[in-house]
Amino acid sequence: MQKGRLKTQPYCFQTAFVIQFAYPYLHPQTIVKILILGSGQVGSTVAQNLAQLPSNDVTIVDIDEKALQLIGSRCDVQTITGNGASPFVLQQAGAEDADLLLALTRSDETNIVACKIAADLFNIPSRIARVRSREYLEYRVDGDKGDTDSLSFFNITETISPEQLVTERLVGLLSYTSALQVLNFADDRVRMVVVQARLGGLLVNKEIAEINAHLPDGVDCQICAIYRNNRLIVPTPQTVIIEGDEVFFVASSNSVAAIMRELRPKEARNRRIMIAGGGNIGYRLAKELESQYDIKIISRNPGRAEWLAENLDNTLVLQGSATDESLLAEEYIDEIDVYCALTNDDENNIMSGLLAKNLGAKRVIAIVNRSSYVDLLEGNKIDIVVSPHLITIGSILAHVRRGDVVAVHPLRRGTAEAIEVIVHGDKNTSAIIGRRICDVQWPQGCHFAALVRGSEVIMGHHEETVLQEGDHVIFFVARRRVLRELEKLIQVKMGFFG
Repeated sequence: MQKGRLKTQPYCFQTAFVIQFAYPYLHPQTIVKILILGSGQVGSTVAQNLAQLPSNDVTIVDIDEKALQLIGSRCDVQTITGNGASPFVLQQAGAEDADLLLALTRSDETNIVACKIAADLFNIPSRIARVRSREYLEYRVDGDKGDTDSLSFFNITETISPEQLVTERLVGLLSYTSALQVLNFADDRVRMVVVQARLGGLLVNKEIAEINAHLPDGVDCQICAIYRNNRLIVPTPQTVIIEGDEVFFVASSNSVAAIMRELRPKEARNRRIMIAGGGNIGYRLAKELESQYDIKIISRNPGRAEWLAENLDNTLVLQGSATDESLLAEEYIDEIDVYCALTNDDENNIMSGLLAKNLGAKRVIAIVNRSSYVDLLEGNKIDIVVSPHLITIGSILAHVRRGDVVAVHPLRRGTAEAIEVIVHGDKNTSAIIGRRICDVQWPQGCHFAALVRGSEVIMGHHEETVLQEGDHVIFFVARRRVLRELEKLIQVKMGFFG
């Protein structure tokens, strides 16, 4: 197999990727003492939200005294100045009584060592580390529990790898020509897809009740929500889908393509992809897709461009600037199906994305960290804006919610969520087990989307289905304030020891 090819253009750029993080929902009352390492944008946002509940005792540790003073003035948290990987500092911060450690500094090594110390010296039950380096995640070792990554030796309860999460989201988006979001549930047996309805689609200007008559045999879906002019419409069988509607639907993974064909006119499959940014995300995306698509990747850094050419097999590597109009034109940007702006600079991604679209790229996806930019850009010249902090948030939310929460995906810039939970108990210990879907009084704004039972996928409109122990249930939650009601509903009462 031939190695990647390298073309050169003068210029240089930084490949580091800056991850933002948000944490708007909290696990009520069970977490008492929380240690957060790092008061950057990630740590400070987490601390501000966790501190909102009086039952949470939050301490934040950082070497930056000014940053700690700032976060201390904004919310009710204790601050400790020092290195989070120091056992003396952790002891001073109250690690001996802590329930949860969130190691969110910019240093992988600090986060990893802190988790090891927290487990071995202080017996902190839950230890979550932010790890960006691929080397830690991909190096495999043969341990007592079989083949695993090197991080298993550091007693980390959960690893947050923002760059991998973003890459996975991009791969999902590129798998479908016109999807705005693609979310996986129940080991990818079910997907939630967001798509904009277009004239020419067979279901446009028709009632939802007519869907089954149009879908192929064996294909079923649940339309969870429709956003029309940024206003939520809770669909009923009589709701008519019109052009421009943002449609949220759930279906088994192998049925998604068929359903999308019903909502949009026939579109050519993505074949040619150009990636602006040769950093970790750009490289991971190219590596994963180069066997399926024609990939070009642009890097400003000559050394990085050479490295990419050595490590990619079927990708054309371009050394130059993604905002160089002549470079884009020379590389036939007007024939590109999807242009992905994935550098670490918001403004650069926005400008190169707008330029690519203006020069003829059919679809543009851009990474934008600033949430204030997302609302301004998405759906205009830039087709999809990917917000790393909204993607990353689900990894940690699933560990602090009540009940057996498997996945949490923020939607609509964080105003809504898709949640997967496993329900437990029996008729005596659970408020929902043994009852039909239609008999459960779900919180207002919480919509039952689908149920996965073994290999069987059941859509939410089959309301006679009886809930059973171990079912994976997927909800669309349109109103954030109902989450605590949902958490209480799915909890198992005292007496259940599953």
